[in-house]
Amino acid sequence: MNTTLSAETLAPILEPLSKANASYEKLFPGDPAARQPVHTVYGGAQLFGADTAHVLGSRALQMLDTYAPSADEFAHAVGLAPGRAAEVYERMAAKLQREPVEDYRIDFEDGYGNRPDSEEDGHAVAGAQGVAKMLLQPGAPPFLGIRIKPLTEILRARAIRTLDLFLTTLAAAATGLPETFVITLPKITVPQQVSSFGKILQALEQKLGLRSGSISIELMIETPQSILDASGACAIPKLLEASDGRCRGLHFGVYDYTASCNITAEYQSIVHPACDFARHVMQVSAAGRGVTLSDGATNIMPVPRHRASVGKPLTAEQAAENRKAVHRALRLHFEHVQRSLAHAYYQGWDLHPGQLPTRFAAVYAFFLQSFEPAAERLRNFVEKAAQATLVGDVFDDAATGQGLLNFFLRGINCGAFSEEEACSTGVTLQELRGRSFLKILENRRRAD
Repeated sequence: MNTTLSAETLAPILEPLSKANASYEKLFPGDPAARQPVHTVYGGAQLFGADTAHVLGSRALQMLDTYAPSADEFAHAVGLAPGRAAEVYERMAAKLQREPVEDYRIDFEDGYGNRPDSEEDGHAVAGAQGVAKMLLQPGAPPFLGIRIKPLTEILRARAIRTLDLFLTTLAAAATGLPETFVITLPKITVPQQVSSFGKILQALEQKLGLRSGSISIELMIETPQSILDASGACAIPKLLEASDGRCRGLHFGVYDYTASCNITAEYQSIVHPACDFARHVMQVSAAGRGVTLSDGATNIMPVPRHRASVGKPLTAEQAAENRKAVHRALRLHFEHVQRSLAHAYYQGWDLHPGQLPTRFAAVYAFFLQSFEPAAERLRNFVEKAAQATLVGDVFDDAATGQGLLNFFLRGINCGAFSEEEACSTGVTLQELRGRSFLKILENRRRAD
């Protein structure tokens, strides 16, 4: 067959294209292959101890025993479809016993406040020692970290000192840092805060004998300036560039962001349209950049209005009011989590042990209700091992295939279903763990 274009003609045309493609691939490596936790539990540093995760799990189970002791009552409280209630409740309760906290953040910022320097010094050292002990216990959170104060002129000295004390103590007590350990930087307004933060961490790594670049960071997106910078350009790409490859995730801060937008406290909520705008900017500007996204928190806690005291038990009316208040908060959190999941935010903040049951239940319900349709589509795609395919009235291509595979990987990681259950899609265990839909197709085509 005859062609017109020679290699000599194409070479000068394709050389700049190759450079541009290589630059793109470096900037956009794709979604991280590693597990992403479904939540980050924030707790003030003054409250942290080696048994914190266990205590939170126990309190979550106690709350269930008191206010939703059966699958039917829990389903009624949160609005879960009865047909799925027993399965979700059983898996959620097992998760609370096995691994109640996936990611824990020891907070030296909003959840801690401003305290005397000697007090924060003590909590920084004690917190690091507590992490070292926690890591040796079964059921410890697979992800851990701290949130320091912002690197503003007023607070940067305190933030750096807390960071230094914590990492120095932990590196000695735990003979190194866990691979999944992360530092969260809040209230970012300019990229220089991120780049300076990276240089501080680099200096600490050198002094403590840690591998260069081993300390990951998460960036709080909670100021208007971290969405649009002073020039009106999108700020997030500049923040990621300033992180020099350290950034693991972007966490949205609902209440600081809405307050900065002059939204009054009554209307500051995770469902406010201003938050939807910010989250979508985060998605678009971080897509393919190799970082994860986390939504913010629900600030209505599932706590009773009345408390019994010695010699003064609750009246029937007070007990009913307590149940109603707790159920209302549980439903709100459940709905918020499901809304975040529908918007492809697979992680969020939790602030109270009573939110752990609704977090896991909402996540499990989300994955389980989509299991069969997704399994049918993936099974059909893998069996044909072809290009695009039509399943019913749904058209799938290779990108959708990877999305379907990612759905099952996320469901496995959070405990919604097992690897064996996911293999009912026609994908082998080895293919599942390979995490690449294109490789599955290539191998299947070679086999044919």
